[in-house]
Amino acid sequence: MTRHQVVIVGAGPTGLMLAGELALAGIDVAIVERRPDQELAGMRAGGLHMRTIEVLDQRGIGERFVAQGQRHPALHFHGAFLDMTDVPTRRNYFVALSQNHIERTLAAWVGERGVPIWRGREVVGFAQDDAGVDVDAADGFRARADYLVGCDGARSVVRKEAGIAFAGWEPTKSWLIAEARWTREPEWGVRHDAYGTHALGRMEQSDQVRIVLSERELTDDRNPTLDEVRRGLVSVYGTDFGIHDSVWMSRFTDRCRQAVAYRDRRVLLAGDAAHIHPPLGGQGLNIGLQDAVNLGWKLAQVVERTSPDELLDSYHAERHPVAARVLRDTMADVALQRPDEQTRALVKIVSELARMDEPRRHIVAARSGLDIRYDLGDGHPLLGRRVPDLAVDTRDGPRRIFDFLHGGRPVLLVFGGSDDRDVTSRIVAGEAFAEIAPWTDRVPVVTAEYAGPWDLPAVGAVASPAAVLVRPDGYVAWVGEGQGPAAKPRPDQNPQRNLGHGLSAVLIEWFGPHGRVVAPMRVGSCDRPSEPPRS
Repeated sequence: MTRHQVVIVGAGPTGLMLAGELALAGIDVAIVERRPDQELAGMRAGGLHMRTIEVLDQRGIGERFVAQGQRHPALHFHGAFLDMTDVPTRRNYFVALSQNHIERTLAAWVGERGVPIWRGREVVGFAQDDAGVDVDAADGFRARADYLVGCDGARSVVRKEAGIAFAGWEPTKSWLIAEARWTREPEWGVRHDAYGTHALGRMEQSDQVRIVLSERELTDDRNPTLDEVRRGLVSVYGTDFGIHDSVWMSRFTDRCRQAVAYRDRRVLLAGDAAHIHPPLGGQGLNIGLQDAVNLGWKLAQVVERTSPDELLDSYHAERHPVAARVLRDTMADVALQRPDEQTRALVKIVSELARMDEPRRHIVAARSGLDIRYDLGDGHPLLGRRVPDLAVDTRDGPRRIFDFLHGGRPVLLVFGGSDDRDVTSRIVAGEAFAEIAPWTDRVPVVTAEYAGPWDLPAVGAVASPAAVLVRPDGYVAWVGEGQGPAAKPRPDQNPQRNLGHGLSAVLIEWFGPHGRVVAPMRVGSCDRPSEPPRS
């Protein structure tokens, strides 16, 4: 039996990203993967949204992906192309890049950190106790871990074995998708008819076409035949373009489901194992990668016992609402694709509204993940939002804020230490230095200068703070202002989770008490919310 601190089931994008995050933190992590290699049949997911590229930039690997893909400065939204060039981020574009390229690049990054991937082994079950989890594969392979994370997709064995309900809505519509060679050149582009939207796109190989067809009747079989694809083409285009030698065929529906809990004691879920929805908008892979970055540093601290087990409850609390909103938006997208005249009239109105500046900015920020705000209390508008990748001046010269996150560690950024800003701001900065002193082995301190306000997507310009505490996932956990710490406790907030009484309380909350490891772990389970209504 092999032994690791964390075992991840699934070497897809989410599993690879999580393994890299844990390895950065010095955790002994391994991946168990059913596939014999990293290659995928078909294009699958098609690219990276702005916030996901930022997340990769936070680890210093964003350019590896951008260099391989094609940049698109506009977001397609129900007939409207929404300009993204004015979004306040260095990566104000969508990168079209196939999942195959994304996975290979992530696998190379993980390989640089020596993470073992046990390939060709299909996990069939596990058993957890108070001390760890035993993982069993079909070929007799066994592993023991402190924690197990299921990144094994929509049919997750880990989720099913944990008994976590996958609540949601049954499908109402289906699409055929295929990649094949053609004999007669297809009619490239998008076509709309009484049954929905269809598309034929040229692939990297000049003699291959990617086919997406809205089906006339719901079919819930993921394994269509080439004859079904041919018949679908004839019904829409009057010809099948002589397609042959299919590289990949599949079918997807508008089924939407979400795990009611992302955690059961020592077992956690991420990516498609935790949430599925139709690929409209291309958000599934993206929110899976962001799940991994939210979970990785928290799980590392709990494994190392620098933070209590309860820190893992914040993973569900923060990421479950994000996926729930994506499911809601995707269901709305499907509804707007209905072919009846009333829906077409509605789409025209929605498209007109989406082109207006304020709605456009709202939609772009939501679809890209740049508007995410975790509930870390009230106060400064930066609190709970991602820190922008500003160019700042430091003692070591010009740097970007994301440079300080490359190692997967938090950072306290203190501004205005040597300029003529108001005296109160300098006092706040000084207090921050004093409070963080016992945590400097875990939280580096950087003094920097930045002139002007901070521009936030979906928010606008906000006053430059005196100091910010940035978590390893790039979200602001504390803000020091001229009038003192920004976060104010809500009346209903748990006194043990009071983020408003100063920097020390926040440091304990997110990075554990200083000077010692926490007491032996009391492994709990996050509260399971009620299931959403079913169709």
